This record gives sequence, structure tokens and C-alpha cells, in this order.
Amino acid sequence: RPPLPSSVSKCCRIETTMSNEIGLFGLGVMGQNLALNIAEKGFKIAVNNRSPGKVDECVARAKKELKEQTLTGYHDTKEFVLSIRKPRAVIILVKAGKPVDLTIEKLVETMEPGDIIIDGGNEWFPNTVRRAKALEAKKILYMGMGVSGGEEGARNGPSMMPGGPKEAYKRIEPIVTKCAAQVDDGPCVTW
Repeated sequence: RPPLPSSVSKCCRIETTMSNEIGLFGLGVMGQNLALNIAEKGFKIAVNNRSPGKVDECVARAKKELKEQTLTGYHDTKEFVLSIRKPRAVIILVKAGKPVDLTIEKLVETMEPGDIIIDGGNEWFPNTVRRAKALEAKKILYMGMGVSGGEEGARNGPSMMPGGPKEAYKRIEPIVTKCAAQVDDGPCVTW
């Protein structure tokens, strides 16, 4: 086996390039819990954060809380993006405003036309529209997706309100419908 890249958290399972089904950037309370929810539902997920300690914390929680290790942590954002299958889909859960813009700038350094960024934070709608238009030039799809239910909802099944291009939603639909709260008439998510 080749040695571990220094940017990959050593306490997690290493996957081959583009083996993750989705990525999540931003590992605060909501981000970690949503990432663990997605992983627990059997989806291979890559996680990244601007501070490496949060990546290690999330990976340690995954080792403790999950039966199957489907979560991989990355300290390097480029390696994180490249680990996701195409078209890449990355959920970002960071503080609204400038942190979202800075995260998008970092992600698009590696993303390609057809890739998708999903802002799962509590953002002001005009900012979502502005970012979607700005990313059109790079042919990167952008969605806003409210995640409701707090940390418990994120971990066990939130209500999610995605909006944006239908082709972007179709790429993440199998993941979000399985991870959303489930009620008598189906999952608490729709496009």
C-alpha cells in the first residue's frame, strides 16, 4: 500500500480517488451531524474543514458512532474535492456571508464544469442568487438548501429545502431523500 498523503486524517479509511459519493465542507455542529447522518445511511462521504482539528474530530466520531466506516476526512481541500465522483457534489455548512464566499472560492479552484455546490447554511436569498449567477460562468451548478431541525435533526433526519437547477437536485436526490426526516407520506425533502 502506498503511504498516506499527509493531508488525509490518519485515523480514517483511505479510499481511491473519486470514490466518495458526496462531500461536506464545514464541520461545526450541523456539518458534523449531517455528515454522520449521510455516512450512517451508507453513502461514502468526504469531509473537510478550514481547521484540520475539526476533520479529526468528525472522523473520530464516525469511528465511534458508525458501524460501517463510510466517512473519510481530508485536511487538504484539493484532495477532498478530487476524492468525490463526478459530477462532484459538495454541501457547504459554514457561517452565512463572507465565509460562504471564501469557501466557494477555495472549492472552485479544483472543481470542474458540471460540478455542484450546495449551500446548506442559513443564507440570505439574494446572496444565493448572486452566487449561482457568478458560478454560471464556470459552469458550476449552485443550490441553496435549508437544513431544518437543529443538531438532532441534522444527525437523525432533518427537513431539507433544496432549490436550484433540477439536474443538480437529481444528482443529490438519492442521498437527501434517504437522510431526511421520514414521515407517513415520505421524506421531508423535495425540489
